[in-house]
Amino acid sequence: MKAVTIKQLKDELAHKSANELKELCLHLSRFKKENKELLTYLLFESHDEDAYIQSIKDQMDIHFLEINTKSFFYIRKSARKILTLTKKYIRYSKKKETETELLLYFCKKLKEMKPSMSRSMRLQNVFDSQIKMIKKAIEKLHEDLQYDYQLELNELLDEE
Repeated sequence: MKAVTIKQLKDELAHKSANELKELCLHLSRFKKENKELLTYLLFESHDEDAYIQSIKDQMDIHFLEINTKSFFYIRKSARKILTLTKKYIRYSKKKETETELLLYFCKKLKEMKPSMSRSMRLQNVFDSQIKMIKKAIEKLHEDLQYDYQLELNELLDEE
C-alpha cells in the first residue's frame, strides 16, 4: 500500500465529522507508541510548555544517572539514546525555544559527566554537532530570546 500525500489526507479529513475524527485519532494511537505520545503532548502538555520542558529535563537527569561509566562505548551509546529521545520530544513541540533549551541542557549534562567527554573524540563530536544545532535554532528566535540563549551558550562554551 502506498501512502497518499499530506494534501490528500487534509482534503479527506475535511469531509469527516468530529466523531469520525476522534475515532481516527484513537485508532492511530493504538498503532504506534509515538502516535500516542504525540497525542498526549498535543492534548495534555502543549498548553504548558515550561512544564513539558521540565519533565523532559527530569527524564534526562534520570537517564544520565543510569549511564554505565565503565567504558566510553557505553557512555557514547547511552548519550546517543538520550539525544534521540530528546529530539523526538523536540519534534512533538516544533518550537525553537524548546529545541534550544533542551539541547543546551543536554550539552550541559554531557559536559558535566564524569569521566570527561573530552577524552572521547566521538562524544566530543556529538557535543560539537549539538552546539551547531543550538546556534541554528537561536538564529530563528526573537531578539530578546536570542540574547538570553546566546549568553547561556557562551557560558557553556566558556567552561571548557
